[in-house]
Amino acid sequence: MSTETLYKNLIRPDIADMAPYTPIVPFDVLSQRLGIPAEDIIKLDANENPYGPSPRIYSALTEETYYHIYPDPDSTSLRDALSRYIGVDSKHIVAGQGADELIDLVIRLFVTPGDAVLNCPPTFGMYRFDTELNGGKIIDVERKTDFSFDTEAVAKIATNNKNTKILFITSPNNPDGSILSDACLRQLLQLPLIVVLDEAYIEFAGNSRVDWVLEHENLIVLRTFSKWAGLAGLRVGYGVFPDWIISHLLKIKQPYNVNVAGAVAALVSLLDVDRLRENVRKIVAERERLSVALREFDFLDPYPSEANFILSRVVGRDAAGLKTALSERGILIRYFNTSRLRDHVRISVGKPAHTSALLNALSTLE
Repeated sequence: MSTETLYKNLIRPDIADMAPYTPIVPFDVLSQRLGIPAEDIIKLDANENPYGPSPRIYSALTEETYYHIYPDPDSTSLRDALSRYIGVDSKHIVAGQGADELIDLVIRLFVTPGDAVLNCPPTFGMYRFDTELNGGKIIDVERKTDFSFDTEAVAKIATNNKNTKILFITSPNNPDGSILSDACLRQLLQLPLIVVLDEAYIEFAGNSRVDWVLEHENLIVLRTFSKWAGLAGLRVGYGVFPDWIISHLLKIKQPYNVNVAGAVAALVSLLDVDRLRENVRKIVAERERLSVALREFDFLDPYPSEANFILSRVVGRDAAGLKTALSERGILIRYFNTSRLRDHVRISVGKPAHTSALLNALSTLE
């Protein structure tokens, strides 16, 4: 009998049957696979910030002398700086190893095996992943054909299913870039569940609802440094929580979750906000240029977006084939092999030169 046969029944059955999360293929792997030098690849597939982080973080990371000491478990300095940035008292803020960690913690806090989490696809895949990892049940409420939020369907399920604990909403939503309206959010906050509003892309849109947490006991808002501040590789995020949730959440948070390097980079970013906001402004301007230009191709039908990416329906040709054709030219875009998005591609907004190269490549495919 093989070792696998002998011990595999010890694995949790729900995890044994669980589908793995599929991340973006690492950049260096793609470079080798395509036979194109990394510096020649235009990477528009992961919603990363093409301008990178504040230049000031490199010297700050070099000058940091306490890498051998465990980090502050409360991330006190970072939370104080975040309080000044978002205008909410630091007692409501919890820092995380990316917003992904906080998604997992929130589900652990509220969901026992068999409880339900409302998910509104197409949207960020970690909500499903972490719910299943923690033994919860996912209830999908599909977005409408134009990717707008189906408030009535969500309200009906939340009202009729007493085991529903959490609703996850991303605004701007990934992958289409649409915004949840104030009126819709107010309606959702009347439901008997926890509403988690993921604002990963909010700096590109404006109108954050972090201050709503002070008025609504069932609202959590998540934010990240990955997009606007260019710190995707250092994994720093944070959440804004009502008092009553914070006291319980801190019981289950890993004590040293935000590492020293991530905390230093986030703090320096908050000292260089004007420069980073200028990068955001450039990305928003380039988003508008790209949106207009994509409409010139008869095989692309882009959706309006308030994020740093544009989702486009591919008309009259194979979307997966379009992604492959562009990758062979060293331009990476995102294709989702799902029934709802099989005829769509998502393009992250790059620098002006990246847009020009993309448009030139698309013109050769007509």
